[in-house]
Amino acid sequence: MMQPHIRIDESMAAPYALLPGDPARIDRIAPFLSDVRELAFNREYRSISGTYKNIRVLVVSTGIGGCSAGIAVEELARIGVTAMIRIGSCGAMQPGIRLGDLILAAGAVRDDGASQAYVDLRYPAVADTGLLHACLTSARENHFPCHIGIVHSHESFYIDDNEEQKQFWAKKGVLCADMETAALFTIGRLRGIKTASILNNVVISGTDTADGIGGYVDGGQAAAQGEKHEILTALEAFVISEKGKP
Repeated sequence: MMQPHIRIDESMAAPYALLPGDPARIDRIAPFLSDVRELAFNREYRSISGTYKNIRVLVVSTGIGGCSAGIAVEELARIGVTAMIRIGSCGAMQPGIRLGDLILAAGAVRDDGASQAYVDLRYPAVADTGLLHACLTSARENHFPCHIGIVHSHESFYIDDNEEQKQFWAKKGVLCADMETAALFTIGRLRGIKTASILNNVVISGTDTADGIGGYVDGGQAAAQGEKHEILTALEAFVISEKGKP
């Protein structure tokens, strides 16, 4: 059945999906794949399919925020996708995390509206253990700088107490902030989908978030390298997962 938002159906599906936020990022993912086919582009949801080391992969952009990401997760699950990895950007909350470093989310603070609409806050937002391990193995084998821990998924960049919120969660050991990981983990777990989230740090802790994101959009070298690293880490994680199937 053709899905109403992502505009793809079971005939276009694959077991694995990469989920960038920005539709333009798909142009930078495509060179890593062979047999690339443009599938659809509706609103924030742009999609291609391709092959990586004989594994068929979908790439679907989700736009900004948990609500948009949640729609993509739901509709991809309905057409048969069984494993999804978010590849996005984040802002560091801890010192020592450099521009372009990867953060592998083990879990997420559910400070977003989308995940809370599904289930009580006592329900945890956590990555699939096997897929997370595959991501960590992939990053380490490629010698990519990476950190693993908890991320803070929030609802808006422009709330009045944004700095206070960052300081609060930083003191709790949270590594970084994004907007989609909690929804991905929560909805994916409820729907029986394996999920992971690899985030490319584009903001140094203690610096202005808007400036950092602006530098990433404008093609900052370290952040651009981090993006390549997260793409390759995710694709190799799919290979590891495929080899590990019984």
